[in-house]
Amino acid sequence: MTAQTHTAATNSATGLDDAAVAARLADGRSNAYQADTSRSAWNIVRANVFTLFNGIVFACFFVLFLVGRWQDALFGFAAFGNAIIGCIQEFRAKAALDKLALLNAPHATVLRAGEEHDVASAEVVLDDVLVLRAGDQIPADAQVLTTRGMQVDESMLTGESDPVDKLPGDELLSASVVVAGEARAQVVRVGADSYANRFAGEAKRFSLVSSELRTSVDRVLRWMSWLIGPIGLLVFNAQVMVVGGYEKAFRTGAWVQAVVNTIASLTAMIPLGLVLMTSIAFAVGAARLAAQKVLVNELPAVEGLARVDVVCLDKTGTLTVGEIAFDEAHPVAGAGEAVHGWQRVLGWYAAAPEANATARALRGSFPAPAAGGTDPATIPFSSARKWSAVSFGESAESWVFGAPEMVFGDAATDASGELGALVTTLSDTGRRTLVLARAGVALSDAQIAAETLPDDLVPVVVLTFREQVRPDAASTLAYFREQGVGIRIISGDNPRTVAAIAREVGLDAADGFDARSLPDDDTELAQVLEEHLVFGRVTPEQKKRMVVALQSRGHVVAMTGDGVNDALAIKTADIGIAMNSGSPATKAVARLVLLDGQFSHLPDVVAQGRQVIANIERVSMLFLTKTTYATGLAILFGCLVMEFPFLPRQLSITDGLTIGIPAFFLALMPNAQRYVPGFLRRSLSFAIPAGVLIALALTLYARLATDLGVPAEQLRTGATLILAIVGIWVLTVLSRPVTRLKVLVIGAMFLALVVVFTVPLATTFFALADPGRDAAYLVAAITILTICGIEVVRFVHTRFVLRALTPGRDAAATGALAAAAAAAAADARNSAPPEEATAPTA
Repeated sequence: MTAQTHTAATNSATGLDDAAVAARLADGRSNAYQADTSRSAWNIVRANVFTLFNGIVFACFFVLFLVGRWQDALFGFAAFGNAIIGCIQEFRAKAALDKLALLNAPHATVLRAGEEHDVASAEVVLDDVLVLRAGDQIPADAQVLTTRGMQVDESMLTGESDPVDKLPGDELLSASVVVAGEARAQVVRVGADSYANRFAGEAKRFSLVSSELRTSVDRVLRWMSWLIGPIGLLVFNAQVMVVGGYEKAFRTGAWVQAVVNTIASLTAMIPLGLVLMTSIAFAVGAARLAAQKVLVNELPAVEGLARVDVVCLDKTGTLTVGEIAFDEAHPVAGAGEAVHGWQRVLGWYAAAPEANATARALRGSFPAPAAGGTDPATIPFSSARKWSAVSFGESAESWVFGAPEMVFGDAATDASGELGALVTTLSDTGRRTLVLARAGVALSDAQIAAETLPDDLVPVVVLTFREQVRPDAASTLAYFREQGVGIRIISGDNPRTVAAIAREVGLDAADGFDARSLPDDDTELAQVLEEHLVFGRVTPEQKKRMVVALQSRGHVVAMTGDGVNDALAIKTADIGIAMNSGSPATKAVARLVLLDGQFSHLPDVVAQGRQVIANIERVSMLFLTKTTYATGLAILFGCLVMEFPFLPRQLSITDGLTIGIPAFFLALMPNAQRYVPGFLRRSLSFAIPAGVLIALALTLYARLATDLGVPAEQLRTGATLILAIVGIWVLTVLSRPVTRLKVLVIGAMFLALVVVFTVPLATTFFALADPGRDAAYLVAAITILTICGIEVVRFVHTRFVLRALTPGRDAAATGALAAAAAAAAADARNSAPPEEATAPTA
């Protein structure tokens, strides 16, 4: 809906009449707002089920059923699992986005035809006159008409933690809350055009978290999807030619075996289990984090934080708990030091029923005085004058409590005077200052009526207040610094105040940068962000720009916050982290939510992310090696017109015992290595040469076995045995350094292999037979030669990774280089240091 200009003729004293309201409701100028949901259920299902990859797998699955070879169709269940997990993951993200709501006030008070009416917020129309009182949430953007000391909390929208005074003509933003006073305001924007709903609309745009693991796996699947068609035709043609041509194949029924052999070659090419294993690793990581009160809205976020190199923090609600706390009392030198009884006065202010948040912060330090006597004469606090005054009973004195510059004028900021020196010194620390002053006369009726300060005020004590810093903030930021992760504090508050908080949590931040002077050019903005750590007076739109600018420099950015003002930046960041105390909007778009608000959980999240990405990199080498040798076998046997040496069910043996089952354990083992970019390149640099070597070895075996006259069933058994033994050796190589747990996993797989080849029930199901003496010698020779070749490949691959990690690029790469060198040394010795000491998989 386009913005509608409010009618100037509206009578602010009486509001709209019934006819005007009906007209606006009829033409859609109401506050009713139903935002489009993220992705439809059909789009999610289509994206995860109806893909080229799944089409190929499911087609092979059903063809085997149609030809009566269900035993060879086991691979189809992995594809079903992948599709189901993908749908569930995106449905969870959709559900979180669909719950997004910034406006939670169900009712609003409006003035219509001279009378106040309580209406649903959706029934507020353009030009309505809102009647706003303390505690009300503003339902639509409005302009103040009249006010009596109204203050509005806009922290969830703008990041400014202090209440904002509102005067006639000022703008009120929807979703902000009235914290003091009252006002009448005319609605100027409703529905989709209101400030809060514009935020919600942009935040609801669907996006998945950036995941190098998922992107890399998807890229491999995309490559294989396009290769499968041509290679499938090549293999099918070769299998038909082996049995005597198409005419004989279809006449004798040999085409069925040709189809089965072709499907065996094609399904072996697809790394089905890698997708499933990645999702399982993400899910287990998310479950472990949930036990530590960290909610993962999107599974790949577990991996994402392991790649983060810059963390952007909102101050209010993230580094601080969002509440003001009394800091210290500083008696003023000179006359103020001789004055007594000021503690009792502060106790009265703290206990007063109308005490604001600042006064209430005094309650723990200044107990309330005993009740009794006549009621004191008071001038209540006003946000306009920023002070209040009190006289007790017949006492010939009065007390004033308020902002120093509003009580004493320029003297409070003049560093040459006693008061000015104290106030400016304390203000430079980023603390909020208030002064308690005393006059030697009681408040007069005239002063109370005119709300004027008493004469001859003397400053007694300056009080300082600070925001409560989270106790775990300093240690958590220290952890990130040790890990080479950059910190940027971005807040809507005063830059000096933000810088003081930053210093309190251990950051070297001499000054805060005022965001009002940020450059408009994105390149210049990125440079400013590289040079400064602390930023104040930042608007929500600037927070988003700052995240984008950091990303343009190649940084992987995490953004933490709790207010609506953080929602766009949190959504734009690579990893968004919200506090559970935050707004529904922020939690809905965040990838991670700290349920108990403990900032100290972030190192645990990083550790889980590192475990996932490091272990999946190791596991991916297993799956990609299989994809490479399967593709090589298909091409070689197709070009050489040889019968494919495996049945699909026989490949299930090698898939399960050398890749699938051990990969599950490897993916969940402890691993604290530092992440280094280039996951797919490192994986393929081992998988391709190792896979090519295995394909050549199996082709050589099949050719020699055929020349020796080995029957087809025995030839397949020998090929399966070679591939299983070599596969277990590859598993052992990639598991180095080998720990006790890894020895247990590898040993169990070897025992299972022995069972499969010796137990009659298993040999019958998998169509295995004794390969015979001649074939047994050939199997042993080919196996030994292939294992030696794998060791050479691993040696070269380790050196390749070390050369790729050139020292001096950055802290992370330098640390990773040292860690990789340690891993390489351990690999060469085939030793078994503690798992936690391992670093990038070489």
